[in-house]
Amino acid sequence: MSNKREANILGFRILVNDRGHVVTEMSGIPEKDLHLAFKDDELLMIRNIVQLTKQKLEPLHKYLEDELNALNHGAG
Repeated sequence: MSNKREANILGFRILVNDRGHVVTEMSGIPEKDLHLAFKDDELLMIRNIVQLTKQKLEPLHKYLEDELNALNHGAG
């Protein structure tokens, strides 16, 4: 990155909330805002990385969310 600061481009976490439920979370810079942090070739590369990564993480996120919801409701 040009300005040497860090940015959470795309994140995936599994955590326990305050009710003791295990949940998943996806976070990061919205694709429409990537141009605010990156420019030119760097923007193209980051946009490609985000798109490729989201294709893999979103189904995993959905699968884990569904499984964890079933477990969380069973443990409630």
